[in-house]
Amino acid sequence: MPDNTIERLFQERFGEPYKKCEPLPHSGSNRRYYRLTASDGTTVLAVHNDDASENKAYLSFTQTFTDCGINVPKVLSHDDTLCYYLVEDIGRETLYDLVTAADGNPDSELIKLFSKVLDDLAKIQISAGQKIDYSLCIGSQNFDQTAIQWDLNYFKYCYLKNAHINFDEQKLETDFETIKQAVAGTDNQYFMFRDFQSRNIMLKNRIPYYIDFQGGKHGPLAYDVASLLYQAKAKLSEETRNLLFDKYLDSIQKLIDIDTTQLKREFKIFALIRTLQVLGAYGYRGYYEKKQHFIESIPFALTNLKNLLALNILPLPHLCEIADKIEIEEPEKDDYNGLTVTVVSFSYKKGIPTDTETGGGFVFDCRGQHNPGRYDEYKMLTGRDKPVIDFLKANSTIDQFLAQSIDIVTPTIEKYIERGFTKLMVCFGCTGGQHRSAYCAQNFAEAISKKHNVRVKLIHRELKINQLFTPPIS
Repeated sequence: MPDNTIERLFQERFGEPYKKCEPLPHSGSNRRYYRLTASDGTTVLAVHNDDASENKAYLSFTQTFTDCGINVPKVLSHDDTLCYYLVEDIGRETLYDLVTAADGNPDSELIKLFSKVLDDLAKIQISAGQKIDYSLCIGSQNFDQTAIQWDLNYFKYCYLKNAHINFDEQKLETDFETIKQAVAGTDNQYFMFRDFQSRNIMLKNRIPYYIDFQGGKHGPLAYDVASLLYQAKAKLSEETRNLLFDKYLDSIQKLIDIDTTQLKREFKIFALIRTLQVLGAYGYRGYYEKKQHFIESIPFALTNLKNLLALNILPLPHLCEIADKIEIEEPEKDDYNGLTVTVVSFSYKKGIPTDTETGGGFVFDCRGQHNPGRYDEYKMLTGRDKPVIDFLKANSTIDQFLAQSIDIVTPTIEKYIERGFTKLMVCFGCTGGQHRSAYCAQNFAEAISKKHNVRVKLIHRELKINQLFTPPIS
């Protein structure tokens, strides 16, 4: 729940306490978001971020964009520390929702929306970019050779290493140097959004609003448009990308004179840089932080990488050799239309699992139960092993805790089945994710699969054990 500062900001703004608070799911940052509802149904978003310098950049950039006629959520109030603020609630729909629903085949309306977004991007980069206070940028004010090297290293250390893909460090660094030299003379005088992708484009009545630009800095034009058009799950065809890039060029040329041939070349190179950076992010968020959405996005980013390398934009022999060795696992096709209950055991030390499907679900804390992990004879065992099970039954109230958990979740399962929902997540956490949470998750999954006509996916995250309980054929 949000702390007293957010309650005070809401009270000062609306003259009353909020009636409802809905924590929003984590994304890739440390910011915490809450949707607060007033008595008349008005909603706002509350944000808590301890990085005051990042918030200062966000608040300043927001004002600049607003002054330039760019649609961004309005900042309603903030506290003196700049660690808490309230912003306009634009809703829940994003461009990403429409793009993924199109599955690589955007219709004329979606192309029209993309064109509007790209026209806005040109204004953000050029018109607003001329008025941004770059002294507030987080870290470096420029996307320079050092920043590019960081992106490339992100791919090397967070994707290749975490995916256990062998490579020759010196040969890869030689390819990295080729990439950096190819864009060494790029004009970096524009505002670079840094993460200009469809998840950061909200839609209100199909009008785009832009979020998550606090990491912006001086940079090249091509990086942001490449971020959007080469977003992994968008699955846009080269024909569609070229069509949209031409529309972007039209918007740019209305604002400045530009060498379009050079910009087209830079577009492909920065698409490659961005794809490598994205794979690094997916490797870190997916393989290391165990966030399923990022793991599922890796095959799409790998497809982009292989396609870009096939264009032979630059001589990158070792990167091509690495890409050739990587087999892309096709996402499994799922024809099941009923309710799937995903049950997860986890360690609080490694964070609560993120529900990327629905943004909700249940989390039960098992740490109130006596911990077998304190005793040497159980340290190498799990909550699935009989000695641990016997210990828990004899020395804790874990079966009562489990029964109460089932009672709490059961009405939601029944309502989800009735309403035709397809996803629900239930998590059990303890200190190490090995004993108490594993026992609860295992027995909860088995009980639910017998009690309801649902599919149950059991994930023991820290134990790296998965199990599927399929519903009986009716």
